[in-house]
This record gives sequence, C-alpha cells and structure tokens, in this order.
Amino acid sequence: MVLDRLRSGSGRKDPKKIPDGLWIKCPSCSKTVFKRLVEERLETCPECGHHFPMPAERRVESLADPDTWQEWDPDLTSADPLGFVDSKPYTDRIQQNMAKTGLKDAVTTGGCAIHGIPTALGVMDFRFNGGSMGSVVGEKLTRLIERGIAEQRAVIIISTSGGARMQEGAVSLMQMAKTSAALAKLGEASLPYISVLTNPTMAGVMASYASLGDVIIAEPKALIGFTGARVIKETIKQELPEGFQTSEFCMQHGQVDVIVQRQDMRDELGRILNYLHPQAASA
Repeated sequence: MVLDRLRSGSGRKDPKKIPDGLWIKCPSCSKTVFKRLVEERLETCPECGHHFPMPAERRVESLADPDTWQEWDPDLTSADPLGFVDSKPYTDRIQQNMAKTGLKDAVTTGGCAIHGIPTALGVMDFRFNGGSMGSVVGEKLTRLIERGIAEQRAVIIISTSGGARMQEGAVSLMQMAKTSAALAKLGEASLPYISVLTNPTMAGVMASYASLGDVIIAEPKALIGFTGARVIKETIKQELPEGFQTSEFCMQHGQVDVIVQRQDMRDELGRILNYLHPQAASA
C-alpha cells in the first residue's frame, strides 16, 4: 500500500519517517487517503465521497456565515436522576465524555446567519456518548426552538444519535414529547424547521424531532431508522430489502425529501431558507 511504501522509504538506506496521523483508511472504499484532504473536503473521502463523522464545532463552522455564530446555553450538564451504574457510574461516563470531546453534552446550540438569514441552529455530536438524547439534549433543543420563536428565526437541527440515553430512563424518553411539543409551537408561529439527518440517526431521536421537519434532508448513505435491522429481521421473520434504513431507501419511500452532499449543505440550506422564510431574507 502507499502508506507502507512511504514508511519503508522505497528501499532507501535512511527512510524518512512518516509521522503517524497523516493518513486515514476509508471504511467505504478501503483506500488509505491523506487526512488533510479529508479535512479540506469537510470530512469526506476524496476517493469515494464517504462521509466521516463530523465534530459539532466543524459542522457549525461549515454552515454559519462568518462571525455570526453565538452559542446558547453552553453550560448545561446532565444530572444523574437514577444513580445509574452499568460498567461504570453514569457520572464517571459523563466526565469521561467531557474530557474526550471538550463538550458538556451531545448537542451544541446557538444563533447564526446562513446566507444572511437569521437561524437557530442545533448540532448533535456522536462522539459524546453516541449522541444520545438525555435531559440536557432535550432541554437545549427546546430552548433553541423557543428562542427561535421569540426572535422569529428559522430552526435547523443536525441529528446524529443512537437514540434516547438509557442511563436517564424515563427522563430521557420525556424529551421526545418535550421537543415535539416545542416544534408544534414553532409551526403555529409559521416559522420553518429543517431537519438534517446524518449517520446514524436512530431510535428516540428519529421518532421525535428528527422526523418532524418541514423539510427533511439527509447526507448520503446515512443509517436512519428506529431499531436495528437485525432486530427487525428477527422479529418479523422476513428478509429485509436491499439498502434498508439508508438515506437512499428512505428518500425512495418518502421519508426524506432530499439527499445533499456535505460540501453542498450550506448552499442548499440557504436556498431552502430563502424560500421558506423570505421575510427574514429581505429584512
């Protein structure tokens, strides 16, 4: 492979050391690609277009107009209502996720402009406990939507999640109704909501705010669904169709409106916002 040849120095007596971390193997095409090229393409493979996971801060940077982003509610942190312990205490798990990601929880929210249109933007981050939805995620997204109503902003939520956070039990499940009720109020205010589904968007998140957009966008080949394909197959005792629970399958069956490459996402969001929220565009 290219990386092996570079490390061996092509047979030279004094091979030049290639630092670790310069290359990354694409899980889709299995090619080893230069990491900087992946980063320049917004965390997508230059060979096949595979969409790698994207940290929340990079996502915000790729979407918001320059110098318009202002984070909201950055200091909310999870409690431990059940005193939950699995392989480790829930509080320890939260602290480890904070240290690993630099985040307080699995969603970042704030205000910005996209193509000049004032927007309330929420971005989930799968690195934090699998993007799971607990009390903080539900509260921050509800506040985001309520502030969008108060400031007459469109709302966009970028989802990536394994679902509700089991360590918070029924408290996490309550967030499904809480966020959905807030979105109903947004609709009553005649303000648009765009939901963007990225890989993966599953379970309680998909069964609530992720599926309620006026327009639902998905990145290519994202895993989208409620429960896993294996569980469904074993339950219904039937073979599942090819491509089941992918963005493309969901679009073919009417659950997704449009599939958008990550490099085109900002322009596509601006186009849709200009159509759905023209009064803000002309303000």
